[in-house]
Amino acid sequence: MTSQRPDTARGFGPPVVELVAADYAYEDGPPVLSAVSFAIHEGRATALLGRNGGGKTTLLRLLSGGLRCAPGQLVLEGSPVRYDRKGLTRLRTTVQLVVQDPDDQLFAASVEQDVSFGPMNLGLPEEEVRARVRDALEALDIAGLRDRPTHLLSYGQRKRAAIAGAVAMRPRVLVLDEPTAGLDPHGQERLLDVLARLRTTGTTIVMATHDVDLALRWADDAAVLTDEGLRTGSVATLLARQELLDAARLRKPWSMAVTEVLTAGGLLPKGAAAPRTPEELARWAAPGHFGPSLAGSGQDPGSGPGPSPNGLPGPAGQRLSDLS
Repeated sequence: MTSQRPDTARGFGPPVVELVAADYAYEDGPPVLSAVSFAIHEGRATALLGRNGGGKTTLLRLLSGGLRCAPGQLVLEGSPVRYDRKGLTRLRTTVQLVVQDPDDQLFAASVEQDVSFGPMNLGLPEEEVRARVRDALEALDIAGLRDRPTHLLSYGQRKRAAIAGAVAMRPRVLVLDEPTAGLDPHGQERLLDVLARLRTTGTTIVMATHDVDLALRWADDAAVLTDEGLRTGSVATLLARQELLDAARLRKPWSMAVTEVLTAGGLLPKGAAAPRTPEELARWAAPGHFGPSLAGSGQDPGSGPGPSPNGLPGPAGQRLSDLS
């Protein structure tokens, strides 16, 4: 799997961390990644997408130093990473990986003990460790769980506790492997709120997912893994490319499909913001909101076929009902 980066010069500054022409194969296995280059820029939210088993987790472990590419290079702030104690400490105070299953990461008896493990291993003063733990627990909205045994946490709480352990290291880049997997819709929204708060504090976030709707809502940039390579660019641009979605075995994002239906039916003026979620679509189509949109389209609300089951007129309404 090779990398193609047509967006290398999109006006960003030097990357914080970057894989350059990286190869990786597990022992006695075929190559998982070949000549892949992947740059993470300060302040951006990046979604890494691809099919299950396509190499997303391997790429994240290479980026965070858990695996070592050969050949290829991992570059941190312009300098190649050295895989000795000093070099890896420098990397892991800058880039922190949170794995998909929190039970693979949590090991201490209580939440506080688990979150404090990383800062304590850095040899920080006790007062600094306590401050970092407090700030991380508050950031993840689990300060009330400080003394809770980790085995008594719900799955969503364990997810947030695992992320808190990484946040306590105060990394510039937080790398998350399928962080919403296994969460119900409410849990997903709570986690996205947490990530939004972390971004306001300056944390750069990379998230692996196969959820195209989540990626389009959340990310600035996307990196899409296919058998032919890694494609990077703005999330809206990449996820609009049907041939790329097909190659990565991903479906078209729901909101893009809705936009096509609304535009084809003359219900959404060109360039207008489209609903991104079913809830936004319901608000958009509600009386008092839908009317001006329809009037702006130049259509006569009283002409043409009657309303469809979802309340929108004509063929567009029928197509929208198929998307609900």
